[in-house]
Amino acid sequence: MARKKKVLEDGEPVIIKKYANRRLYNTQSSKYITLDFLAEMTRENVDFKVVDAKTDEDITHSVLTQIIMEEESAGENMLPVPFLRQLISLYGDSMQSMVPGFLEDAMDNFRANRDKMEDAIEKALPDGPLGDIAKQNIKMARAARDALIPSSRGKKKESKPADESAELAALKEQMAEIQARIDRLDK
Repeated sequence: MARKKKVLEDGEPVIIKKYANRRLYNTQSSKYITLDFLAEMTRENVDFKVVDAKTDEDITHSVLTQIIMEEESAGENMLPVPFLRQLISLYGDSMQSMVPGFLEDAMDNFRANRDKMEDAIEKALPDGPLGDIAKQNIKMARAARDALIPSSRGKKKESKPADESAELAALKEQMAEIQARIDRLDK
């Protein structure tokens, strides 16, 4: 269930050049960018390739690793120490070549199971005003997550500005409906 990468019209990934001064240059937009911007491109599933501007060597792996290191040091750690130790211990192991495929499959399965778990929780909620409010909250949380991280559910959604405004109007209507229910419960 690998997510499809968003690529340029010619089917090629966006080329990012990294210069000796550590600056990153997006050749598609002709602008300098940051590692945070590359992290956002990754979340949006935009296919890109980072090359050394001087040697043209593909350095995508090391730049992605650098993004992970910065994410890990900036907030709540996603990679627990025992996992990191196990991962390090596999370098040089006879099974090392199998690890990348295993990890990629595990992440794909995690995404699929996360979606199934969210659906199961939503179905398990009771009928009635509180259940309806909880279901609405789940829908709003999903919409917010999908708006912030468009490809987070592993589904490619092409939205047009008109669709976005209609979706926003629908969310506002749902919020008003929830507020009205809460007001009725207070009485």
